[in-house]
Amino acid sequence: MAMGQTAVTGLNEFQGHDLYVALQVLRNEQPRLRARDAATQLSVSEAELLACRVGEDALRLRTNWPELLPELLTLGEVMVLTRNEHCVHERHGYYRETTITPNGKMGLVVSPDIDLRLFLSGWRSAYALSEETKRGIQRSVQFFDGQGSAVHKVFLTDNSDLAAWHALVERFAAAEQTSALTVEAAPQKTAELPDEQINVAVLRERWAALKDTHHFFSLLKKVQATRTQALRLAGRKWAEPLSVDSLPQLFEQASAQQLPIMVFVGNDHCVQIHSGTVTNLRWVGDWFNVLDPEFSLHLKAHAIAQLWRVRKPTTDGVITSWEAYDAQGELIVQLYGVRKPGIPECAKWRALAESFSALTATEA
Repeated sequence: MAMGQTAVTGLNEFQGHDLYVALQVLRNEQPRLRARDAATQLSVSEAELLACRVGEDALRLRTNWPELLPELLTLGEVMVLTRNEHCVHERHGYYRETTITPNGKMGLVVSPDIDLRLFLSGWRSAYALSEETKRGIQRSVQFFDGQGSAVHKVFLTDNSDLAAWHALVERFAAAEQTSALTVEAAPQKTAELPDEQINVAVLRERWAALKDTHHFFSLLKKVQATRTQALRLAGRKWAEPLSVDSLPQLFEQASAQQLPIMVFVGNDHCVQIHSGTVTNLRWVGDWFNVLDPEFSLHLKAHAIAQLWRVRKPTTDGVITSWEAYDAQGELIVQLYGVRKPGIPECAKWRALAESFSALTATEA
């Protein structure tokens, strides 16, 4: 670590212009440093790091999600990015077919290219950023939760409508442009109950009676189990542990077959979905990557602590998924076969998903 870097990483008490100066020092030392990593090194949230740039190259936006989000369609082709701690999902396309529930808590973007599930009750702030890079000015709209973590980002591309960008920024600029940002304390997560306190019989009975994969969340709530706990207790008819090394192999075989798959990556406030084939796969250090023209995935493979093959009954038949979790039991990525409601699961996907041997009880 360089001396200058050591100096700026201790500036966690600085705000506003002082934080902006510290950021410039860090960026001069590490020009390729990503915003999330810069925030970590400066001991602030990513939203605070962006807020300090208000008046320089950032603008605070009004948080009127029912009006703002549908207007992203006017930008034309964009690249949207959603990530969690261990996986980044990037997709090119158009922000079309955006709907927000009347209570403003949920949103959907449903199209063949950009497919999102938005949990808006946790969204707190938004900024427009015009950042100078080696390839010119990179413009984006970025959304953050109460803890200052990025929940979703929308980047302009060479095919975006620049006039629409300026119109959107002018229309939604907040009345008060301040570098101050209040960061909320993270909500406490409910502790996992001991396995012996879970009614396994009820869990398995309700699992077998599922009619829709979306009903799985209410099942977990009913039996008061975490996701990974439910997978452990459901029985091997419904969930089987797999070697964590199998996930890149699944991608490789899907690529070789050019088999369309659905790749879900999300955080607490946004889930982003790719539906289609994957082609250009590449390892870079510990990161496993999909580097296709319209879809990119960056997966920190060594962070996968558990990998499960999961089967859920529905009115369309059993739906098979692969689910990867980190050491804290947080979901990293999910894979399904491409399908639409009312249509059974793709037989080729099921054959591929089932072709990998489950871990034995001793191995698990």
